[in-house]
Amino acid sequence: MGRAKDIQVRVIPANVANDFVKRNHYSGKNAVNPVLNFGCFLDNRLHGVLQFGPSLQKSNCINLVSSTKWNEFLELNRMAFDSFLPRNSESRCLSIAIKLIKANAPHIKWIISFADGTQCGDGTIYRAAGFNLTGISKNSTIYQMPSGFRFADIGLRASSGNLRKKVGYKIGEKFSSFLKRTNAKKVPGFQLRYIYLIDKSCKITVPILPFSRIDEMGAGMYKGEKITIAERREQAQEA
Repeated sequence: MGRAKDIQVRVIPANVANDFVKRNHYSGKNAVNPVLNFGCFLDNRLHGVLQFGPSLQKSNCINLVSSTKWNEFLELNRMAFDSFLPRNSESRCLSIAIKLIKANAPHIKWIISFADGTQCGDGTIYRAAGFNLTGISKNSTIYQMPSGFRFADIGLRASSGNLRKKVGYKIGEKFSSFLKRTNAKKVPGFQLRYIYLIDKSCKITVPILPFSRIDEMGAGMYKGEKITIAERREQAQEA
């Protein structure tokens, strides 16, 4: 594990987290409404941030785990790291953050997160941290403007105004009309849904998928490049 064991994970101010995420996350945007911001430090220098908050699609997610109350789960909205930390640091930091949530917020029973297979990856870090794969679907939320700028439709609706202004979305305008007017197009790819049960007595209500399903559906992606999990394993063995 090398120096990964020396990494410290602790709560940091939202403004510090937001600034780091904007500089290091592939989207260039911080989470909309995080309630927990964890910083990942090595030698007292910040090299990673994890932002947890209420799910932007809470009513659609709450029934994924049985008998869940409104305040008993969080979404990992953003996870951003620079290139300094050693290999496997991301999954280690995520595991530590979850342990801190379990110890200090015992009412939180589970965590949900979505891997963006349209432009980043298929969830390697989640799998390494013990998450369950519960859904693979073709992208229905990520769009690209003619300029190349990308945005999530739900993020656009939840935006306080900066994103709307940037893409020219008018308040009250039908989303379909906005797409036609601006010629914004849906980005091809997949989104993968992962769930981690902090409370092991909880039950996931949807099928838990084998990780092999990712390759079967052609949903494999790593750091923005299409590649299967099998191909990555072969490359690791050859290295």
